[in-house]
Amino acid sequence: MAFQSKKFPSKANTNTFAAKYRAMMKKHPFLLFGLPFMSVVVAGSFVLTPAAAIRYEKYDRKVRQVSREEELGLGQRKRRVDIREEYYRLAAKDIDNWEQKRVERLKGESDGLL
Repeated sequence: MAFQSKKFPSKANTNTFAAKYRAMMKKHPFLLFGLPFMSVVVAGSFVLTPAAAIRYEKYDRKVRQVSREEELGLGQRKRRVDIREEYYRLAAKDIDNWEQKRVERLKGESDGLL
């Protein structure tokens, strides 16, 4: 006895929307699958472009909050650095005499001792 390669559609399944869609999909695959897919991609591009712009504008506002007067005053309190002066200042420190100190742990935190 030979079996058919295609199943015989039952009467209940032929009138559903899914069965009609599958039958139409075989005839017009681009119209029912490709076109909606491509339109979602293009529409998503148009929707996400303003959202990305809002994100970058918010970041720019956060970065530019320093006023002109504050900007002019930022460099005044800096001390001038001379590489030789820094070398001699660090060389004058006694780095051989030091003592290890343990940091106090929070309550319930392990101190790392076995």
